Amino acid sequence: MRRMLLLASLAACGPKSATSGTAPPSAGPPVAATLAFEDVRVFDGETFVDGVTVLVDGDRIVAVGPGLPIPAGARRVPGAGATLLPGLIDAHTHVQDPAQLAAALDFGVTTEVDMFTLPPLAKSLRAQQAAGEASDRADVVSAGILATAPGGHGTEYGLAIPTLTAPDQAARFVDDRLAEGSDFIKIVYDDGSAYGRAIPTLDPATLRAVIEAAHARDVLAVVHVASQREALEAIEAGADGLAHLFLDEAPREAFVAAARERGVFVTDTLPVLHSLCDGTRGAALADDPSLRPWLDPVQRRALSQRMGKPTDDCAHALAAARALHQAGVRVLASTDAPNAGTTHGASLHDDLALLVDAGLSPTAALRAATADPAEVFGLGDRGRIAAGKRADLVLVQGDPGADITATRDIVGVWKAGVAADREARRARVAEQWEQVERAKRAPPPAGLAAGLVSDFEGGELLSEFGAGWLVSTDAMIGGASTAELRVVDGVLQIEGTIDEASLPRAWAGAMFFPGERPMGPANLSS
Repeated sequence: MRRMLLLASLAACGPKSATSGTAPPSAGPPVAATLAFEDVRVFDGETFVDGVTVLVDGDRIVAVGPGLPIPAGARRVPGAGATLLPGLIDAHTHVQDPAQLAAALDFGVTTEVDMFTLPPLAKSLRAQQAAGEASDRADVVSAGILATAPGGHGTEYGLAIPTLTAPDQAARFVDDRLAEGSDFIKIVYDDGSAYGRAIPTLDPATLRAVIEAAHARDVLAVVHVASQREALEAIEAGADGLAHLFLDEAPREAFVAAARERGVFVTDTLPVLHSLCDGTRGAALADDPSLRPWLDPVQRRALSQRMGKPTDDCAHALAAARALHQAGVRVLASTDAPNAGTTHGASLHDDLALLVDAGLSPTAALRAATADPAEVFGLGDRGRIAAGKRADLVLVQGDPGADITATRDIVGVWKAGVAADREARRARVAEQWEQVERAKRAPPPAGLAAGLVSDFEGGELLSEFGAGWLVSTDAMIGGASTAELRVVDGVLQIEGTIDEASLPRAWAGAMFFPGERPMGPANLSS
């Protein structure tokens, strides 16, 4: 395999005297520690070990072993009946807002691998992580802009992104992405046929050229596919990894053999695939009592959505995950959040359950969300519980080695030794749901009865109800876009500019507030 990332991994830096594994406490002198997990079952990234003490000093695990002496002043966390896991890693998401990473952390996901976002956001997130200013959210490594054809997948979101049409453009494209800070290269090879569509995609020669350009610069090339044919062709072109399993047919031996022989990995994205072929799992996840108190209205609404009509094709994706795993191919736990039917953080727990449904053991499923993605993406300081590793930890009640859904019963989450304030999130979420209920009980706005918002016939920017029309631009978050509203001949005319260079999600336009005040709720159910 090629070097996995430009991102530098931190070397293990625990004190030489620290014990690790199951070494006896007499293996060295006591170590300093600020946090101690006592008598806890540990999944260390590979296996489960019972009756372990884990000592943390600052952002590092400093000792792991049975019966270790606990330094005076260390905060003790009792572990009886609980299991300590490495922080979970979601190997395929799309990050559009830091709030998504904050939500992920509260569900035990301490690192996300972003497969397509705009460079300004990725740059800002990386800078904050490097400065130690991201303790309240999951870390992210990112491909930045993906490689796709004009009109191909990735261009449908209204974002101005560069595209490729020929092999001789590959080297420049990869150089530009790396100059922007991309940690690896994401490539789209998807002609839409798997879902009954026809969309442009890279030709095989350009696909191979982009992969070779990435390898020449010692970075990973990960290829988005939607069908088994595309997956096999991407492997034959030299892909290091595949983004997505497929629903179009059962896995063939030729595909599995090629994946094994070439040493590729696959981000399974089973939750989003089930949103396409099933459509019920997201809503069921939203109702899980272990997760529900931390899911805000936006997240629960996203989980209740589906991307397609139910089919019988879910079995193909599960069979592919099973066949690849049995062949020794790394299948990485991943969600493709925040697509319909998924949400950051919580959906990874559904993916773990789906991997077990596919035939992986709970131990193998947990490895797919910890040690394996850490190794694949060059994150050498995390993914395991061992002396010197970063203290990204999740304490859950019960034994996920026996019941994988125990990962949802979270006692606490620590990122780099800092505890996530999950209770604060639960309180915020409860208040948001109470606001929803209050809005439902509120009387409808005066003037709503006619069902008319505005007709603009009077030449003025007026509305029959609510707080009215206002200009809305990204200036409120530091953007440079502009807009102007005018009523011309009974029509609302909106003119402006969208400055995509200033923000990853620039906007400008009109906003109507149906409530009595801007951003206030309104009951429009009548």
